[in-house]
Amino acid sequence: MKIKNCMFVALAALSLVSCGKKGGNSLADLQDNEFAVSTAGESSASMQSTYPATIKGIQDVEVHPKLSGYITNVYVHEGQYVRAGQVMFTIDSETYRAAVNQSRAALNTAIAQANTTKLTYLNNKKLFAQHIIGQYELETALNSYKTAEAQVAQARASLASARETLAWCTVTAPASGVVGSLPFKKGALVSAQSTLTTVSDVSTVEVFFSMSEPDILSMSKTAGSVAGVLREMPTVKLQLADGTTYNQPGRVVKMSGIIDATTGAYTLIAHFPNPQGLLKSGGAGQIIVPHVSNNIISIPQEATSQVQNKYFVYKVDKDNKVKYTEITVSPQNDGLTYIVTSGLNAGDRYVSKGISKLTDGEKIKPLTEEQYQKKIDDAANLSKEQGSAKGFVKAMTGK
Repeated sequence: MKIKNCMFVALAALSLVSCGKKGGNSLADLQDNEFAVSTAGESSASMQSTYPATIKGIQDVEVHPKLSGYITNVYVHEGQYVRAGQVMFTIDSETYRAAVNQSRAALNTAIAQANTTKLTYLNNKKLFAQHIIGQYELETALNSYKTAEAQVAQARASLASARETLAWCTVTAPASGVVGSLPFKKGALVSAQSTLTTVSDVSTVEVFFSMSEPDILSMSKTAGSVAGVLREMPTVKLQLADGTTYNQPGRVVKMSGIIDATTGAYTLIAHFPNPQGLLKSGGAGQIIVPHVSNNIISIPQEATSQVQNKYFVYKVDKDNKVKYTEITVSPQNDGLTYIVTSGLNAGDRYVSKGISKLTDGEKIKPLTEEQYQKKIDDAANLSKEQGSAKGFVKAMTGK
């Protein structure tokens, strides 16, 4: 009796499956003329434009030696933060130290000579007062004294120059910042033309990017002037090379006064704070400029088909027939919707879901998106129930 009951349940379930197949309502068999249709309308949307950008420190200073010589010591390493005046390199100083000693000796000689000529002049002055010597001898002694004083001054200047040259053997940081690459190591021969490294102040970075002349002109008309563009420019973001967005906002502070003849674009500079030192001079990224677009037509991307670089939608006429229609869209999008710039007007109806099943000129039955989605969900649930029934029959019958 128990076996008969099980067989009866299995046969009932099998009958349910058979009826489900005959009804043709499974998700796979959903082949009819009902489609979700939406009406294009104007709205406002927050959009964003991206521009390739280059990152530089607020101050990038190349470090050059002022004289030629061999590097005797390197006191810094790449990426190290240094303060203005901090010692970075020393250059072999023996020759210049000897020059200082020589200049010091020459100064001492000049001072001694000046003291001797001074005594001679003072003595001749007394003799002249006693009418022992004449005016000529007195003037000669005075001139010798003045010449000796001039030689002292010259010797002092030579010593000061020698000391300054000796000081050039110690290369210090011209500004506070982060040390760049170090192409020259200890023992390398360098000259005044050699770039020992670069010191970059990256507490704030400058991000350079370009905007086309039409974009700037459009913004200038709204702002009233090019200077007004800077004042009204929104806060910008920086997308890093790995695709992430930098966690500090930036502000556009400068714009070139002339248009680059090669690119036909203005160069703009945005400042970004860099408290953690994440941004490095010489890096690259993309500036993201947000803006609000008014009176636009926005449609979901799933309502469009793309053939090469062209976009198409299925417009629905008053007789509910679809027409395969080309549209143009803005290159800037949020990944979910397109802004239509031509080909679709406010008030036009279009198929918003299921367009892969359509053919040009086909007559359809319009549904709202909610009705269409409910229909899909009901078909999916029915298909799931049929699958469960099949499994039960197989468990009961082994088939």
